[in-house]
Amino acid sequence: MSDTAEVKTANMETNSALPPEETERLGTEIVAALKTVFDPEIPADIYELGLIYKVDLKDDRSVDVTMTLTTPNCPAAGELPTMVENAIASVPGVGVVNVNLVWDPAWTPDRMSDEARLVLNMW
Repeated sequence: MSDTAEVKTANMETNSALPPEETERLGTEIVAALKTVFDPEIPADIYELGLIYKVDLKDDRSVDVTMTLTTPNCPAAGELPTMVENAIASVPGVGVVNVNLVWDPAWTPDRMSDEARLVLNMW
């Protein structure tokens, strides 16, 4: 049974019985960890690129991530999900991390943040 402590840090959703301050800390640190992961071909992190569709922190501290890539033919397809898993797993207090790679909805450049647009000079 879980209380709903909903945290929205952009793509972060949390329905957890964890204390709100712990939920907020984990959410902030998970997003920070995601921002350390870069597509090797693009000089912007995957979070700002909008490749992370959903991060769900569970009561048992496990984390489910739904993400995509810029294209199904992305050469980094084999390594990026593992990089995401490792980055989130490095956050103290996080349990098992499951990364689900999806293609629907397809990624489009309009998912990028202003920060990513600036880095990529896409104004």
